[in-house]
Amino acid sequence: MANHKTRTIITAALLAALTTVATMIIKIPTPTQGYIHLGDGMVLLCGILLGPGLGAVAAGIGSMLADLFGGYMAWVPGTFAIKALTALVGGWLYHHMVGREKLHTPVRVALCGIPAEIVMVAGYYFYEFGMQVLAGSAAEAAGVAVLAGVPFNAVQGLAGVIVCAVLLPVLARANAEMGARIRA
Repeated sequence: MANHKTRTIITAALLAALTTVATMIIKIPTPTQGYIHLGDGMVLLCGILLGPGLGAVAAGIGSMLADLFGGYMAWVPGTFAIKALTALVGGWLYHHMVGREKLHTPVRVALCGIPAEIVMVAGYYFYEFGMQVLAGSAAEAAGVAVLAGVPFNAVQGLAGVIVCAVLLPVLARANAEMGARIRA
């Protein structure tokens, strides 16, 4: 029992670290002062592999650390909440999907990942909208201005679904060889 708990904590810490690295290692700058990265694939993997609760914590911490280390201080609290919620939704949908055993892994990942990434896109829209309004912008102007980031976040989310669909079977197979049970 203690061995299982230790393994779970280590796996969560490793997935948080991998989320940070995946977010920081390849950055494609966008005109909206942000960047597209592969970290969303790890966010979804956190929710699926660790379950929605612990996966949300690992994804939030890993993504938040990438913003912290990258100098995006204003985004740290928003990123923690948004990425945690993304992993929570993706993990919950994955583990509660009816008939999931009959679907191929990429299909299951798409069915749980797309709604989760919609949460991410909406979360960043509202977070940035709030930041703009707090900075003194009119609500109408802020709403229009932050729309520019939506397509870039959508591309990032789609890349995350693809990364997760590719990595999940590989990680599940490797983990099964080590004796653990992951339902991929």
